[in-house]
Amino acid sequence: MTAYLCARIHWRPHLNADLEPAAFPSRQFRETRKHIVFTIALLVLLGVFWTIRHVLGIVYLSGLFAVVLNPIVTKIGKIRIREKHLPKAAAVTVLVVVLFTAITLFFWIGMPPVVRDFRNFLNDLPSRIPTLISKLHKVPMADKIGMNDLNNQITGSLGHFASYVVSSLPTWAEHLLDILTAVILTVYFILEGEEVYKFFLSLVIPKSRVRLANTLLIAEERVSRWLLGQLLLMACVAAYSIIAFRIINVRYYILLGLMMGLTNIIPVAGNLVTILLVALIAAADSWTKCGLVFAAYAIYVQFENAFLTPRIMKSSVDLMGVSVLIALLCGTAISGIPGALIAVPTAAVIVVFADEYLVQHEDPERLSVLD
Repeated sequence: MTAYLCARIHWRPHLNADLEPAAFPSRQFRETRKHIVFTIALLVLLGVFWTIRHVLGIVYLSGLFAVVLNPIVTKIGKIRIREKHLPKAAAVTVLVVVLFTAITLFFWIGMPPVVRDFRNFLNDLPSRIPTLISKLHKVPMADKIGMNDLNNQITGSLGHFASYVVSSLPTWAEHLLDILTAVILTVYFILEGEEVYKFFLSLVIPKSRVRLANTLLIAEERVSRWLLGQLLLMACVAAYSIIAFRIINVRYYILLGLMMGLTNIIPVAGNLVTILLVALIAAADSWTKCGLVFAAYAIYVQFENAFLTPRIMKSSVDLMGVSVLIALLCGTAISGIPGALIAVPTAAVIVVFADEYLVQHEDPERLSVLD
């Protein structure tokens, strides 16, 4: 009996040692399984996001516009009527009515001349190209760049562009629906944005929450100022260009002035490309007009760099032209026109976060000691 009990005592540890790995997986196995499940879940989530990327783009665009317009709503809410401030809903209503009225007036008054100039440009281009090419032949080294084939290339590109405009007309109806959806979401984000902001901020661990909150506040302020400032600069260059081109008597001056304003979203490069197009159109009439176009553009560049930019764009995000161009290319490739709309504000947000979390700022006191 004693021998039997001793045998049982010595046998149990071996039995438990054999059964324990099967009943309780090792820590390494559990960690590996956790990583595999997390990777699969992440891939599935990314696949879902990619499938609904168009909807996410509209939501993200609405959020960005809400960030930009929220300071304006705050200022409207400070208006006193009978010693009472306007409620937020009333301030949003006033803003929507003002914006809707401005857009309606623009399409009612401003768009017909632009459409007329665009139609005249398409009709006149085939007949004006030979005149322009004959003048360019007089420029030294013009024969070296294949001026004889330029007429055929421009005509072919014009045909492709016209067919693209006609074929893309049905998609513009979808874009109008997207714009209406974005407007509605923007209103909701302005009204309920604070609750959404607090909810997502609560998902961050408390240790990093304060720094993230401060960074988001800085991003909101700087991106809002950058967008409003950039829109103001675009309006300034458009108004100046329309007036200057009209004085110089450049054809299609309203269309070209509007193009100058739109392309100003890309600093330096955007206006530089457009002014070359304006100069070519002016050169078809006379070289004097071409020279006056460059002179008018040079005057505006000096005025913008010396006066407008330091006052309008101060305390905002400093985006390089190449950053804006790359952002526009990436946004257009991902989601077309909505992607292009959200590309530049996204780049501005990335710059703010990179400045906070990635850039290694030097300590001024340490630099003074080293000096």
